[in-house]
Amino acid sequence: MMPVGDGSFRLYLHGNVRKVSNTAVGDRVDVEVRFNAKYKNGPAHPMPMWFRDALEKNPVAKKNWEALVPSRKKEILRYFAALKSLEARERNRARALHALSGETTRFMARSWSGGK
Repeated sequence: MMPVGDGSFRLYLHGNVRKVSNTAVGDRVDVEVRFNAKYKNGPAHPMPMWFRDALEKNPVAKKNWEALVPSRKKEILRYFAALKSLEARERNRARALHALSGETTRFMARSWSGGK
């Protein structure tokens, strides 16, 4: 959902959803939101050992990792899970540790400072 600016929101529906629901761009729709008690939050991907070991050796980076909001951790772990080559893993591990160590840098299209 995206805020319009007047207190209301726009809900963007995927093309397949619009097709099945017989709606078009600009149509008003009623939406029901329910709490899913079965939902389990947290990272969908496990932390790779090559990153876990690196964090264990860097207490500042580990402390800053633990302070990250869950959604940021999930984003980083999903990114790491998609890395294919050893070179990519090593390069991104170094960049992540640099960012989490408190250095001012860019990592994952974000500016980092102070480990966040």
